Amino acid sequence: MNLMMLLEMAVTAMGDRVALGPLDRGITGNRLMGDAAALAGRLRASAAERLVLCDEPGAVLPVALFGAAWAGVPYVPINYRLPDDGLRELAERAAPALVLADASSADRLATVDGLDIVERDGFLADPAGGAPAAEPGDWPMDPDATAVLLYTSGTSGPPKAAVLRHRHLVSYVFGTVEFASAGPDEAHIMAVPPYHVASVSAQLSQVYSGRRIVPLPKFDPDAWIDEVRAQGVTHAMLVPTMLARIVDALDRRGETLDTVRFVSYGGGKSHRTVVERALEVFPAAGFSHAYGLTETSSTVCVMGPDDHRRCAASDDPAERARLASAGRPLPGVEVSVRCGDGTEADTGAAGEIWVRGEQVAGEYSEGGSQLDGDGWFCTRDSGHLDEAGYLWVHGRNDDIIIRGGENMSPGEIEDALLTHPAVLDAAAFGVPSREWGEEVAVCVVTRSPAPTAGELRDLVRARLRSSRVPARVEFVEDLPYNDTGKLLRRELRRRFTADPVPG
Repeated sequence: MNLMMLLEMAVTAMGDRVALGPLDRGITGNRLMGDAAALAGRLRASAAERLVLCDEPGAVLPVALFGAAWAGVPYVPINYRLPDDGLRELAERAAPALVLADASSADRLATVDGLDIVERDGFLADPAGGAPAAEPGDWPMDPDATAVLLYTSGTSGPPKAAVLRHRHLVSYVFGTVEFASAGPDEAHIMAVPPYHVASVSAQLSQVYSGRRIVPLPKFDPDAWIDEVRAQGVTHAMLVPTMLARIVDALDRRGETLDTVRFVSYGGGKSHRTVVERALEVFPAAGFSHAYGLTETSSTVCVMGPDDHRRCAASDDPAERARLASAGRPLPGVEVSVRCGDGTEADTGAAGEIWVRGEQVAGEYSEGGSQLDGDGWFCTRDSGHLDEAGYLWVHGRNDDIIIRGGENMSPGEIEDALLTHPAVLDAAAFGVPSREWGEEVAVCVVTRSPAPTAGELRDLVRARLRSSRVPARVEFVEDLPYNDTGKLLRRELRRRFTADPVPG
């Protein structure tokens, strides 16, 4: 089993179809296969034990992913947006490696030992670099070989290298994508960065289905909208912060995008108000909310298009509220919510989310497998399952606020705040308290006329228990997110703890 199986199947059935780039001058499946063979030969002729990618989304992405798989070395995309020290530290961990990089990143990595650095433009002009191309079909077939090493976002500490083996990623694709199911007119815009698991899963899924990939090197909502129109994009995957910015841009422009047929979003907390508006500005699109982790080879739960439309149209408040859920587990994936003692939590009760399935890797290069004896992986996320089997994700366990011994989900407080029409974004987190151990603090982004802190406290009190009422409220221009859409609560905790601001 090897990722190259997916490309080989696609090329056999759809080799003349444009796989990447503009429809009139893009790279066909046959060309992609040839470039991957050239890169595989180059890797085998080198001393590289890994292929590092340090570049924006572009034509090099699927060539690098499949070329590494063909050569039998791990594909390691790293965050080119990191400061110099952080970037070099990740590259050092991957050495000895062949590095494909943009010109700026190549300069920044030039002093790192053990790297053979190739600039992107030169590579695209000559993928083989003088080495003989690999032969068709000669890729290794060990299902347990490492296919991808992905550094986690490091929201709660230094990045760890998650190990995704060929069998995990192939299982994910076989379980979620119908082979050759895309029409020749379909195109997927790729705006998530290469070092996000969604980029890896999207590349594999689009190639396997036969859908053209349209890379967007730098995300900007207006540029995204313009590229969707220019390239006839029909499918998209976004993190929630991207979706919110696109919705705002469409509102500002007074436009809708009725050519988009499918929008998947995930990778961070989504707000129901944004989703409801997105359903209006993408009137022809089916929406899918995906919950997953790097360690699970991407999605494990989905709130699909039928669920979105049904819940949005429902008069039942409980049904409509499910727009904020993560949906239900994929076929072949099991989800369990457990109490602190390891027993199954009651329906509706919060606990720790565990997952199991063929696509679940649950492994780090630094610490080995984190699966228990029965194959379950602890996500370190808190959540609950409702009576219909929908998973509600409350946030990271580290984010849980413990006030006077009572565990509180930041998500429920944020959801309450976001029901106010002037609140655009909200973050809840715990700060030290002598009396309670922790107390609730919130940061909110608002539009004019802004509510007062007292009004927001009253809103939370009316919708939740009084213990959830924030002791501190701060109005801010924006909230800190990393570039994969995850809220950096630790930055807010640090700010509030060091510089308390009364509400």
